[in-house]
Amino acid sequence: MLNYNVVVIGGGPAGLAAAIEAKKNGVDNILVIERDRELGGILQQCIHNGFGLHEFKEELTGPEYAERFIVELRNMGIEYKLDTMVLDMNQNKTISAINSTDGFMNIQAKAIVLAMGCRERTRGAISIPGARPAGVFTAGTAQRFVNMEGYMVGKKVVILGSGDIGLIMARRMTLEGAQVQAVAELMPFSGGLTRNIVQCLDDYGIPLLLSHTITEIKGRDRVEGIVIAQVDEKFKPIPGTEKEFECDTLLLSVGLIPENELSVQAGVDMDRITSGPIVNEAMETNIEGVFACGNVVHVHDLVDFVTAESRRAGASAAKYVNNELKKEGTTLKTEGKNGVRYIVPQVVRPENIDKTLDLFMRVDNVYHNVEMVVKIDGKEVKRMKKRHVAPGEMESVKIKKEDLSCADGSKIEVYLEKEACLKKEVYLEKEGA
Repeated sequence: MLNYNVVVIGGGPAGLAAAIEAKKNGVDNILVIERDRELGGILQQCIHNGFGLHEFKEELTGPEYAERFIVELRNMGIEYKLDTMVLDMNQNKTISAINSTDGFMNIQAKAIVLAMGCRERTRGAISIPGARPAGVFTAGTAQRFVNMEGYMVGKKVVILGSGDIGLIMARRMTLEGAQVQAVAELMPFSGGLTRNIVQCLDDYGIPLLLSHTITEIKGRDRVEGIVIAQVDEKFKPIPGTEKEFECDTLLLSVGLIPENELSVQAGVDMDRITSGPIVNEAMETNIEGVFACGNVVHVHDLVDFVTAESRRAGASAAKYVNNELKKEGTTLKTEGKNGVRYIVPQVVRPENIDKTLDLFMRVDNVYHNVEMVVKIDGKEVKRMKKRHVAPGEMESVKIKKEDLSCADGSKIEVYLEKEACLKKEVYLEKEGA
């Protein structure tokens, strides 16, 4: 049996930040477990820039951003195991893992940080009609092939879904010489950042077809064409609106799912909206001493936000090991209403907050000229004007600790108020880019 104070499952940006912060908060004997062949996670294949604007106040590529944390981790002497798969985890914080060097391992931790990230939805999850020819990839798989393995996945490309990875791959494939014919999006708004719409589609003349989906994949051995149709309010294809695109490749960017098989197996309570663990202000789950952070909790739009959240989880894990995390006292619950789809954290214990509580949330639609209102125990404590909010861009709210003085079981409610109208064309505008 191997014994560690803190075990971090996942060596991506979340896991690296959590491990480093735990070390900085006075905990030694830390282990990071990563199933891939290198640390850094998804950042290693994200060779475009745009990372680190919040964290480092400069523009970095994904590998450059990851390298800064990898170097710091190594300089601190934090132990890590690569090519290692975690098979099991239980409520006693015992982990079973395996690799080709150490074989099967039983690992006992005082605290665990879950930082497994997320995975892409596949074709099987969205049930596109047609045969199963070669040439259908998730956008992330195509990104790894092109950026890390050196393979070109196709010459004529159609992309389904306008998540950030799909938008970035539209630009990447164009720069590699492919012809990206269109990006189709089922919803009446994009799921990606406005800056990616502008920089990856508008700048290259790639059309974005909102309220459209794929109704047929043509081809037997290899993709030969795609049929795209407009959808109605119930997302059903409208007969007569079909358009056929000749192509040899289809990339899917249809959503990300937090990797929570281990969490569910261990008995962690899950949020049905985020598909991630329910966490408190310390990023602790319902299992005492088990923390979660990053995309395993909820899918983030910027890695800088992942880092900030993961530092909180790492610091909290260190406090737990040192018996400094307060367990008793008032407990509040957060709730999103009227346009706010979810809030993280879902549970708040004011006794563990130093100065301010940071709430992160996503809205359920594209809204203009609204006010975001925060109420605690029915009393309004904050009101912010928002010129533009969208599902693809995470919102955050800071609440002062003194505003959290209320009865046990009280609710922290966040909602949108005033004239809120959906504008389908908002992502085609360049304002704020």
